[in-house]
Amino acid sequence: MAQFDVYANPSRTTKSFYPYLLDIQSPHLSELATRIVIPLGKRASFQDNAMQGLTPEIDFEDEKLLLLTPQISSIPAIQLQNPVGSLAHFRDQILGALDFAITGV
Repeated sequence: MAQFDVYANPSRTTKSFYPYLLDIQSPHLSELATRIVIPLGKRASFQDNAMQGLTPEIDFEDEKLLLLTPQISSIPAIQLQNPVGSLAHFRDQILGALDFAITGV
């Protein structure tokens, strides 16, 4: 598993709003049974609820998505199978959103 890999959301109940999960966990923590993830939500589903800096807009698989940083959580690593892509090229925006969530700056 690589940091910033994207996975299809395995939850049948939430995947219509959050089709993907972004793995943000450091590769140095690969021995843990869980992975830290941030859901990627369909931009159209969240209307005006985007917050600049905290929920950056990301284009992935021809969709406009929001990185829903306030909904950061963990998931058993076994539930994340076969990444569907990577957002490593959005590293600065992802780390900026995490920094903003923690420090407010």
